[in-house]
Amino acid sequence: MPEWLQWGLIIAGAIVIIVLLGFIRRQTVVLSENRRRQQKSEAFQTKRRKDMIDSIRVIAMAIEEDQIEYSEACLRIKGLLDHVAPQLMEKPPFRVFMEVFDQLRHMPTHQARQDTETRFVEKMDKERFEVEKRHADEIRRAATAIRNHTF
Repeated sequence: MPEWLQWGLIIAGAIVIIVLLGFIRRQTVVLSENRRRQQKSEAFQTKRRKDMIDSIRVIAMAIEEDQIEYSEACLRIKGLLDHVAPQLMEKPPFRVFMEVFDQLRHMPTHQARQDTETRFVEKMDKERFEVEKRHADEIRRAATAIRNHTF
């Protein structure tokens, strides 16, 4: 084999090695960046879950101390449980949060409530207070249970 061909193959091999090393380096950087992003995302999700659990406990304490309307508390707890532990709403005593939600879901909230005619709002409030009264004991028991529940 001629000497110039040997040198050509050596140089071609070295170029291939350099290109492969560059590719490996780039892949390593991409993998470590993905790993870092995943860890950051997991930390965010963990903190978010912890914050939601804390919110559930605060709302439960507010129920126990009669600092919040039961209907509002049930709607909020149900919304938080949808993200934290939806299976809990199928079990007693937590089922009451879903039951109250189902009975009140047709009622407008926020701006829609403000835009609704006063007579209709009063009628809905009467219905809401009846639902609260009917489920008051269950809601208090569920609040105590969820405040002490380990998520």
